[in-house]
Amino acid sequence: MEETRRDDVAAQRERLMEGLRVHGGHYTELSRRFAAWLGLHSTDATAVLEIAAAEERGTPLSPARLSERISLSTGATTALLNRLEAAGHVTRSREHSDRRVITLRSGAHIQERADEFFGPLAHRLDAAMAHYPPDLLARFESFMTDLNSTLDAYLTERTAVPPRSSGVRGDRPAP
Repeated sequence: MEETRRDDVAAQRERLMEGLRVHGGHYTELSRRFAAWLGLHSTDATAVLEIAAAEERGTPLSPARLSERISLSTGATTALLNRLEAAGHVTRSREHSDRRVITLRSGAHIQERADEFFGPLAHRLDAAMAHYPPDLLARFESFMTDLNSTLDAYLTERTAVPPRSSGVRGDRPAP
């Protein structure tokens, strides 16, 4: 009986992970469509969304933090910001007491365009979540916090450790 219960829980966890994979795919596709709708490369659109979201949270990004958030080198981030600034999608300002610190802000039209594109979806998602009681939503929030912390830790570890040679053609032994 206990083994059956463990199998049921394992199957339930697998279904949850599959649901998260599907959600991730939908999120990626939504991001791709938003980029196309704006006429931007997907990386540029992702950067614009990161900058706007950080502003909404009251924690605007620096170029270095944006670089980390979108996994680009500092040089590639500078080129991206030059493109976005030239198009009027972002501005760079020196708002900090340390004048070396640059703050990124989205252009006025970006929030409007994002609201236009994502607003209807936000209403649908809010309606979908409205069916769940606050205590269950709090548990979902805790669940997502735990999963995201686990993923963050794993990604940090994977960044710090070079891949081991697997014997697959094209792999080079470490020097």
